[in-house]
Amino acid sequence: MTKDATRGRLISRGLHQIRVVAGGEKLAAGIALVVVVWVTAYVLAGFPAWMASALEVVAAAVTLVMVFIIQHAQRRQEMATQLKLDELIRASDADDVVAEIEEADGDELERQRARRSTG
Repeated sequence: MTKDATRGRLISRGLHQIRVVAGGEKLAAGIALVVVVWVTAYVLAGFPAWMASALEVVAAAVTLVMVFIIQHAQRRQEMATQLKLDELIRASDADDVVAEIEEADGDELERQRARRSTG
């Protein structure tokens, strides 16, 4: 296994773990608490502009990172689901063309859909 492949696997595992933690109720409660504390401090400090700017920057950065983590997780889940479906198709009497249908162009997808809906 190459150094890049190992690094890629480690990054993928790390992103998966972040997604698992980020999807948990403990982190959601913790973030809600931080926001409540931040808003309270913001009000008590007299609404300083720097605090609003800091919150906006942090929120934007976290949102950007989470978009990529969610995209990675969805891609990984889609690949796993596709592998499972391909295996089920290959193990059955189904048409093997269907197992590789995600690689087909739009016209071929439409032909296969029409063929299967009429027959």
